[in-house]
Amino acid sequence: MEKKARPQKKDPTSRIPRQQVQEIEELKARTAELDRVAKMLVRRDLELSEVREQREQELEELKAKTTELEDARRALLNILADTEQARGQAEQERKRVELILSNLSDGLLVFDANQIVEFVNPQAESILDIKSSSLVGKHMNKVKAVVQFPWLKNLILKEHNGDVQRELSFPQSSLVFETTAVPLQYGDEHRGVILVFHDITREKQIELLKSEFVSLAAHQLRTPLSAIKWSLRVLLDGDLGSLGEKQKDLVLKTFDSNERMIRLINDLLNVARIEEGKYLYQPSLHQIEEIVRSMIQSYKAETKRRGVVLTLKVEDKIMPKVLLDEEKIRLVLQNLLDNAMRYTATGGEVTVVLSCDTKEVRIAVRDNGMGIPQNQQQRVFEKFFRATNAKRVDTDGSGLGLYLVKNIIEAHKGRVWFESKEGKGTTFTFTLPREGKK
Repeated sequence: MEKKARPQKKDPTSRIPRQQVQEIEELKARTAELDRVAKMLVRRDLELSEVREQREQELEELKAKTTELEDARRALLNILADTEQARGQAEQERKRVELILSNLSDGLLVFDANQIVEFVNPQAESILDIKSSSLVGKHMNKVKAVVQFPWLKNLILKEHNGDVQRELSFPQSSLVFETTAVPLQYGDEHRGVILVFHDITREKQIELLKSEFVSLAAHQLRTPLSAIKWSLRVLLDGDLGSLGEKQKDLVLKTFDSNERMIRLINDLLNVARIEEGKYLYQPSLHQIEEIVRSMIQSYKAETKRRGVVLTLKVEDKIMPKVLLDEEKIRLVLQNLLDNAMRYTATGGEVTVVLSCDTKEVRIAVRDNGMGIPQNQQQRVFEKFFRATNAKRVDTDGSGLGLYLVKNIIEAHKGRVWFESKEGKGTTFTFTLPREGKK
């Protein structure tokens, strides 16, 4: 059977005129374009919204930063105000310090770390006879006072060793100043040095008057004491007849007391001569071992009376000759041996030790006596000083012996020191330079 052909459907637009079809196509295209534009506008709107939100956020952040900056500005203004106030206070304090320094009775000369003069007070101007305007800003090598007194430069340069003192005299005005170099330190940083000029003219005059009085009194006392001594010796020797036991004992005690007075007078005269710079020395070459042996021999009776063993120990077989003043060195040994014997109990030991090296001879006097209290040892070489335990054991003594020892040894260019422990004993050691050695 033959299939019947289906009738073909007709395109509805086929009945629409071609012009209208074209218009429809154009309308569709416009609609698509409008749709695309609408979508684009929507996207733009979304983008603008995001941009607007971002701008608003940035604006908020800007406002916050502006607020912070405003707060910072106010804080900075407050700091500046506080700084200005502090500066004003510092300026007032500086003026106050300058006023105080300017009115001090001591002269002040301030150098910075580079030895440049920073400050001079009116007293220093008067002392040095120079204007501050011609000093400030100058190096110490150009300062008249430092050039005139070279040791002032040494004071300035020794500031790291602590305060250094020295006397400064102006013969034309008879003034004497104690000059002290005081370091300016900030932590470990060196900031400079202050030279302090303290007028000690009055103290020196009083000290001189005191020394002159002591010297005069000692001289006036020594003559009658010497007369008393020889009168008592005449009585003790029986030149005016024999004395009974009680009489002889009384005269002997009087003689011993007179001897102590003469020794005290001699010590006072020696101190006065030292302070006046008139303690003359007559050095000559001596064998120190012979002097020491002679001194030990002279103490035989004393050691027997006190029950103390006194020995000599020579550590070197050949002891060199030494340039010394025999009389003064005997006085040194006498003072050291007297102290060792006096403050060593019965049954104790005193040892004198001689030794030497290539530069000096060393003499040590060692005892196992009462020793010196630790808290008083720094005063041992002072005039008239006696340790408290020494005063309890022996009320006699002037406290001048070790002062003389120190001055005599230092005058010989030697050194003297001691080691002591209370209840264990003391060792005094002094040195003398060998011939031709310094």
